[in-house]
Amino acid sequence: MYIRKIAMAVAILGAIGLGIFSYYIYNSIFSSNTAFKESSEVVYIPTGADFETVADSLRPLLKDLQTFSIVAQKKGYTQNVRPGRYVLKKGMNNNEIINTLRIGNKPISVIFNNQERLEDLAGRIAEQIEADSTELIRAFRDSTFLAKEGLDDETALGMYIPNKYEFYWNTSAEEFRARMKKEYDRFWNEERLKKAKEIGLTPSEVITIASIVQKETAKVDERPRVAGVYMNRFKNGWKLDADPTIIYAIKKKTGNFDTIIKRVLYKDLELDSPYNTYKYASLPPGPIHMPDISSIDAVLNYEHHNYYYFVADVKNFGYHKFSKTLAEHNRNKQEYIRWINRQGIKR
Repeated sequence: MYIRKIAMAVAILGAIGLGIFSYYIYNSIFSSNTAFKESSEVVYIPTGADFETVADSLRPLLKDLQTFSIVAQKKGYTQNVRPGRYVLKKGMNNNEIINTLRIGNKPISVIFNNQERLEDLAGRIAEQIEADSTELIRAFRDSTFLAKEGLDDETALGMYIPNKYEFYWNTSAEEFRARMKKEYDRFWNEERLKKAKEIGLTPSEVITIASIVQKETAKVDERPRVAGVYMNRFKNGWKLDADPTIIYAIKKKTGNFDTIIKRVLYKDLELDSPYNTYKYASLPPGPIHMPDISSIDAVLNYEHHNYYYFVADVKNFGYHKFSKTLAEHNRNKQEYIRWINRQGIKR
């Protein structure tokens, strides 16, 4: 009888212990373990990170890091950390958190436009993916890659067509570059290549002219007409006489691309630079800016007309007055000069 009582007591204690242990296990796996107040939090796990790095990142976001670590070990996550951008939702339990960290690396939207140089593009992309600007600019300027693709340091910017793309956050610089080359080839489809050939330009030359067009006018509906002016000059062997190329040449010579130049002076027209289209009749060596798709298509579908000149319209800001003759253009130009002098714009 005594032995039976002892056995029963042991059984009861064992059941209680098992219950407590089961509750602890259940609680560790299935109870909420998030400590943040917002509806969600983003966690970035860098390439090459180990579980200790993950734990450090999660420490301020979890109620109990110890139970998370135990479940992570049981599920084999501690030896299988995956880099990426992960979104944790409020109220998640350890099981859900670990499942998210294993398979929840979702693509993000990467957006870029209006970049003036490869350095600017690298900085913009580095804000959105794991690769830093140093890695990106090294990839953009890699001489082996550029030679293989028929590009150089001056034309390389034209390979990056501005748009919104989906990438994984942990994309490397080389992976980003490779994807952009594919997008460039996709952009230059049979129709666009045919149009470029019909107007006597290579895709690279189209992008160079488009970069000038975009700098000349922010009005998308006016771009085909501005493109028509430059195509008229180009086809007739004229110098392009484009003020934006002078501004770019000044910045390139001084190395100060943060300079704001609102007015081109006569002395600037003497600057000896291949980007000075007042001095040299050839196209600049490459784009002076990253043109968007509307500017590229404006060149490919430029407006056919007899205009050779244009100047800012001071009565319809953002747009321009177009002229067929130099005499007419000079009259319009004088009106613009009087206006800019009244504004006190010296440079």
